[in-house]
Amino acid sequence: MRVVLKITLFLVTISLLGSTTSAQGKRGPSTPEEREMAVKAAHLLEADPFHKDSKKIREWFTPWLIEVPDISIEVCTDYLGPVAGSKKDYATEIFTQTMFSSAAFIVEHPDQAKDKVAVNLAGVEGALRVYEAVLKTKPKARQEFLDGLIAKREKGELKACVQEIAQTKCKGKQ
Repeated sequence: MRVVLKITLFLVTISLLGSTTSAQGKRGPSTPEEREMAVKAAHLLEADPFHKDSKKIREWFTPWLIEVPDISIEVCTDYLGPVAGSKKDYATEIFTQTMFSSAAFIVEHPDQAKDKVAVNLAGVEGALRVYEAVLKTKPKARQEFLDGLIAKREKGELKACVQEIAQTKCKGKQ
């Protein structure tokens, strides 16, 4: 099962990368208005993943990230471990938030856009905020792996965890 999941995620990633190359040739860089909307959308989804417009926001955000040539994020499932690719308890919303929060970080901190650890840490932290928001209304959606990441965050160990994954499991993936 795990092998099938990795193969599927690999194929999806390759497909997205292929789409990125062709889509980026069709349009120019993101506009200031789009970047502002992306930041607001990422923060809204972090705070309220069940917002009435959350589906529309996600449907806009993902293709936008693929199309814009000036905001590049890493898609590496290892940061969220077993949650990535899972169909369990809002895993899709939690995983995609890593991309949205990473993009918002790049917009808000352009001087750190090339700092792989900082960008992916922001993505993981955004995903954890979504997870915590989900738990407020759906307490049975608890996931042990995410609880472990929250514990690391609370101990000040999350950055080191993200850095280790970036250097070992997600090295060279972009």
